[in-house]
Amino acid sequence: MAPGPAPRGRGAAGRAASAGAGPEPAWEPAEPAEPSAARERARERASAWAAAAAPRAMAPAADRQGYWGPPTSTLDWCEENYAVTWYIAEFWNTVSNLIMIIPPVFGAIQSVRDGLEKRYIASYLALTVVGMGSWCFHMTLKYEMQLLDELPMIYSCCIFVYCMFECFKTKSSVNYHLLFTLVLFSLIVTTVMYGMLVFTLVVRSIYIVTWVYPWLRGLGYTSLGIFLMGFLLWNIDNIFCDSLRNFRKKVPPIIGVTTQFHAWWHILTGLGSYLHILFSLYTRTLYLRYRPKVKFLFGIWPVILFEPLRKH
Repeated sequence: MAPGPAPRGRGAAGRAASAGAGPEPAWEPAEPAEPSAARERARERASAWAAAAAPRAMAPAADRQGYWGPPTSTLDWCEENYAVTWYIAEFWNTVSNLIMIIPPVFGAIQSVRDGLEKRYIASYLALTVVGMGSWCFHMTLKYEMQLLDELPMIYSCCIFVYCMFECFKTKSSVNYHLLFTLVLFSLIVTTVMYGMLVFTLVVRSIYIVTWVYPWLRGLGYTSLGIFLMGFLLWNIDNIFCDSLRNFRKKVPPIIGVTTQFHAWWHILTGLGSYLHILFSLYTRTLYLRYRPKVKFLFGIWPVILFEPLRKH
């Protein structure tokens, strides 16, 4: 232990000062010792560990606080937090999910009316769930909502893969071996696993438009190209976040919003995924000897129309 302070009242001045004050205590309580160097180093290590365990952020730390409190997610994207409204952490990253929510709902309703196989109804609904999960995540930046965003991405890809490998069957049935394999894949929630599922979809789609139905190249490659463009913008948003934020400070908001590339990622991947469902459905109905056609509602939004299908 470090020695305490020296006792007081030992000199003549001390005796004179205490002559009429009664007996003086021999020692005063010791003052706390200064932290040792070892203790300081321990504190520094603890601070370093706490910093390492803190959520990773892709965006600079200088963001506003809002209705949902400090972020607890492991990711914080490049859009400035609570810049548009106090109730939504990342406004543009949130509302851009509407393209993944509304159109697939109508697609699922139309699939039920047309008597399509349930796996295609599940494909539409899975895309809707992805959009809703992403909405909740970007609105709150909470870890629980982050899981609601990331997990459905894996599950929806599993459904897409199942549909693509079941296109060429004469009747509706359940491929239990493929289903079991995809369930196992869905339990391994990693970026690599998601990439493997997407890669499988790409390879299967290229096979179909190359060797089976070459006239579907337009739809198949459009779906793939739009998705890849979204992936490119996603990477630009991550890598050049500081530059994008500085640029948005110097330009009017109407121009700055066009640089919200993560929002563009939502729009492009939502559209690409929707087109992929159309491509898969087109392939299936062609094999069943129906005559599907892609039409554009109001001249802009693609839908698939065909002769009424019997229930399988």
